[in-house]
Amino acid sequence: MRVITAALVAMLLAGSAGASSSPQKKTPYWASLSAGQARMRSGPGRNYPVNWFYQRQGLPVQVIETYPGWRKVRDPDGTTGWMIGNLIGDQRTGMIKDGTADLRDAPNDGAKVVWRAEPGVIGKVSHCADGWCRLDVQGRGGFVEETKLWGVDEGENLD
Repeated sequence: MRVITAALVAMLLAGSAGASSSPQKKTPYWASLSAGQARMRSGPGRNYPVNWFYQRQGLPVQVIETYPGWRKVRDPDGTTGWMIGNLIGDQRTGMIKDGTADLRDAPNDGAKVVWRAEPGVIGKVSHCADGWCRLDVQGRGGFVEETKLWGVDEGENLD
């Protein structure tokens, strides 16, 4: 009987491992995939079918709802579904949307273009102000207009 009880306790503890001990953030908020592979499900549980399989660590997602250990997210294409909470990280990333984006050495239209990024390129967002965000793509950084990024809110200030 003790073996069964211990096994049940272990299963309950493992099931809550995806739940964060920190306070819940107010939805919606921006996050990114912290794992190289992630499954999006139709509901908040492993018994729900997998709708999508992601293989892109760092992909920005918008968390639109929470459930203990699970997050309902929206991806850059607008697809929504549920993911285990520990697959979602706090690292802010942004993805270039639509056309090619110029990354500049300062946050203004007149600044020198240091890089160009194609649609779908993902980078770490470290600072946003006055309609510009600092984007780092594997060590190559610059400022990009926030309207060219998916993963930040219009007018967002981020330090």
